[in-house]
Amino acid sequence: MKLLKYFFSIAFLLAALAGCKKETYDDVSFIASGSTPEKLSALFDITQDNTGMVTITPNGQGGISYDVYFGDATATFTNVKAGGSVQHVYAEGVYNVRIVSHGITGKVSETTQELTVSFKAPENLEVTADIDAVNKFKVNVTAKATYETLFKVYFGDVTNEVPVSFLEGNPVSHVYAATGTYTVRVVALSGGAATTEFTKQITIVDPLLLPIDFESPTLNYAFNNFDGGAVSVVSNPNSGGINTSGKVAKMVKNAGQPWGGSWIGLGEPIDFSVNKIFRMKVFSPRVGAKVLLKVENATNGGISYEKEVSTTVANAWEDLVFDYSGVNTSNSYQHIVLIFDNGTQGDGSANFTFLFDDIRLVYSIPPTPLTLPVTFDLSGVNYAVTDFGGAQTTDGVDPTNNSNKVKITTKPTGAQSWAGTTIGTFTSAIPLSATATKMTIRVYSPAAGIHVRLKLEDKNDNTKSVETEANTTVANAWETLTFNFSNQATGTAAVNFTYTYNMASVFFDFGNDGNGKVFYWDDVTFLPTNVSPTDVVLPLDFESSVIPYTFTNFDGGNVSIISNPNSGGINSSAKVAKMVKSAGQPWGGSWIALSNPIDFSVKKTIHMKVFSPRVGAGVLLKVENMTDGSINKEVTATTTVANAWEDLTFDFSSIDVSKSYQKVVLIFDLGTMGDGSANFTFLLDDITLN
Repeated sequence: MKLLKYFFSIAFLLAALAGCKKETYDDVSFIASGSTPEKLSALFDITQDNTGMVTITPNGQGGISYDVYFGDATATFTNVKAGGSVQHVYAEGVYNVRIVSHGITGKVSETTQELTVSFKAPENLEVTADIDAVNKFKVNVTAKATYETLFKVYFGDVTNEVPVSFLEGNPVSHVYAATGTYTVRVVALSGGAATTEFTKQITIVDPLLLPIDFESPTLNYAFNNFDGGAVSVVSNPNSGGINTSGKVAKMVKNAGQPWGGSWIGLGEPIDFSVNKIFRMKVFSPRVGAKVLLKVENATNGGISYEKEVSTTVANAWEDLVFDYSGVNTSNSYQHIVLIFDNGTQGDGSANFTFLFDDIRLVYSIPPTPLTLPVTFDLSGVNYAVTDFGGAQTTDGVDPTNNSNKVKITTKPTGAQSWAGTTIGTFTSAIPLSATATKMTIRVYSPAAGIHVRLKLEDKNDNTKSVETEANTTVANAWETLTFNFSNQATGTAAVNFTYTYNMASVFFDFGNDGNGKVFYWDDVTFLPTNVSPTDVVLPLDFESSVIPYTFTNFDGGNVSIISNPNSGGINSSAKVAKMVKSAGQPWGGSWIALSNPIDFSVKKTIHMKVFSPRVGAGVLLKVENMTDGSINKEVTATTTVANAWEDLTFDFSSIDVSKSYQKVVLIFDLGTMGDGSANFTFLLDDITLN
């Protein structure tokens, strides 16, 4: 039985061997691609005991072994495998050590490196240790000395540091993990016990420069608070819209002084040589909050420049623009000062808590979006138009008032009957509705009875459009044409209130071929309700010859409509209102009744242009119910410039929209009796709901 077991075992083994296939590994094609060794060098490490013992470590690329020829009287060489080293005892002197590297294919290369063996301490030690030109956290070190064999460098940023060894002519670098001041120590070694050392203090800084985005983990965003202002860097609590960054700055204005704020110093002066526009993202709790951005000299606060703008939205990020084109570029400015609501003392509440981010200097003011009404007067708005069918439109001035900018469209001979001009694309859709279907255009026509067509369409789908017409009634005089889109033009589709109408085109003398007629046009306006051309509605621009701008004066206030005596700046319109506050009562003012209640359902901010004889004049704008004066809401703004037009903002965001408001009341310098002098004479214009 045992014999039978052995028989089967042997049979199984023979079968297994018969099933095996011999594998061969003779593919050596990879060797042919082997390159010649390169970048040869050797590191010499001499024991500092006057024995002359030197450890030689060859290295390079592509070598599998090295022949080390010692350069003294030794006749033979020593072969060292890659990564290995050899020791050799030298007498004092200078030797040329030859290194021959062997590659995997048998290719060789060699280099010779000088070795100095001295038992004297190194002399004439020279070290450079400088911050890298590109990486401000990196230091580069080189060294040379007489009688030196090796250098060791300590960078001073860790405990129990292991030094880095290097040779003369071979620089070493180190990247620090954090800012701070570090001691770089370089030790020069020879073959003796004595060494020579060099130390240098290296300060690693991360200078704060524009733009400031509060995202860097190494920058020190050190704000200096004053008189109630308090700034801290926080995680963005309102990420979204135009600002989804992780970190922002928060300004809380506490009780202190009306000018409470904070400032931060930059690592170098601001370069205003090319870029002169500051931009800063702000998240404000309310519309109309003033934001002052000031730059100062690093040592002399009297050398400064400042600009102030107002927020236009509440509880959302917006990008504010500060025009520094008037800054004196010969001065040095290195501090940025921020004051919110300058002139009003804060209370530390949510109403005085602001966020800001992305302070940067840019080349030019961003273009202002095209919105209705289109007046052709606002700086920064791109009023470029597109002609078609042969129409020719240019920029021009009002033939009756050369300070008023208009468009001039010529329909020359040869122009198509449908020639026209696309006014542009609006940033938001024109809000046509069942109760608001009208737009107006002021037109100066060469003849009466000319057809003028206005077309609205979806910029992205021109099949969605509506158009209507109005006829001129006078020649060589301005008139306001009203276009009612509930009465569509013959043969065109009716208005569809679900469409997005965000582009407008105007056709002069529609239906007739061109014959050289010239048309002046201005003030493309959407009427928020279906009002007639003689109705008194916002905006109030005092330009119409048919609207009765009837003010009711009280207790010393007196308003009249006059030609603009100070045309320029942000207001070159022809007509304005003048308020003279005479002796009477401290609350003397005037009011005007509108034809319809103000629609505060969506828009809750009123703007008004004011020309004041002085800074700091209070301007109260109040809205009242038509029959019940106890139903009202008032907001006061303060003038910030003298003898120049400025746009004041009145925030009605907290108004009770369930009530009806149809009167606009104006009081200048409430609480102070006027005297009728120039000091109590104000101009006002363009009362607009935004």
